[in-house]
Amino acid sequence: MDKLTAWQGRTEERLDAITAAPIAAMAALLDRDDPAPHSGSAVPPLWHWLYFLPVHRQSQLGPDGHALRGGFLPPVDLPRRMWAGGRLRFVAPLQVGDQARRVSTIADITSKEGRSGRLVFVLVRHVIEGAAGVAIEEEHDIVYRANPQPGDPAPSPVAADLDHHWIREITPDPVLLFRYSALTFNGHRIHYDQPYVTQVEGYPGLIVHGPLIASLLLDLVRRERPAAVVTAFSFRAVQPLFDIHRFSVCGRVEPDGHTITLWAKTHDGQLAMRAEALLA
Repeated sequence: MDKLTAWQGRTEERLDAITAAPIAAMAALLDRDDPAPHSGSAVPPLWHWLYFLPVHRQSQLGPDGHALRGGFLPPVDLPRRMWAGGRLRFVAPLQVGDQARRVSTIADITSKEGRSGRLVFVLVRHVIEGAAGVAIEEEHDIVYRANPQPGDPAPSPVAADLDHHWIREITPDPVLLFRYSALTFNGHRIHYDQPYVTQVEGYPGLIVHGPLIASLLLDLVRRERPAAVVTAFSFRAVQPLFDIHRFSVCGRVEPDGHTITLWAKTHDGQLAMRAEALLA
């Protein structure tokens, strides 16, 4: 941990042009009937994840398709890295045509012992600026863990809430997962390489990207409340979803009318991700 905590406070700056093509591609991936984006079009909430992408050279990738350890993120000596959750505040919209900047900071690194061994948590803070100044403030939770061992206790499933106002069923076929990997330049093999994910990592099928699930949850809000302005969003992964079964995204409008409770659930009713959106 002494070596890892030396990474706290490390910063990275990336610049990117907000172009129309990723927005059109994401709309197609989510099966939306949106008008073609043009100069001045607002980037929908969470779709900033289509920009500031890592562009590691092929020789800098590890056997799992992730970049080799080190660089901006700390060199955690645990093989599995997962996007566990995050919190976002939408200050002003990014727009097509903006020259945008993202400043990222390693805010915290902690370690603890879980039921199946050591876990390392890395908190990354991002501040994204567009032509009008700060557009998005984001906290991104990354967790590192060891590969499972025979005899490790299975996590106890959590039953998903049944009290929803909105629900949409999603079929996470390999084409959907491959397209999202391509759109986000994500080389992690667990999302598209079925022999690797089942034979090497020991999962039952391809894993649905955490950011894709979060995007589907917020897309549910946009479908049901198309005129609403989202000011904040938070999400936490509970268990993975796989391409071998359909899953559902659900939402409930709370009594204040501005808070939307969201969750994703497995085909058999277990909670996979919980989230909350705040509307203006």
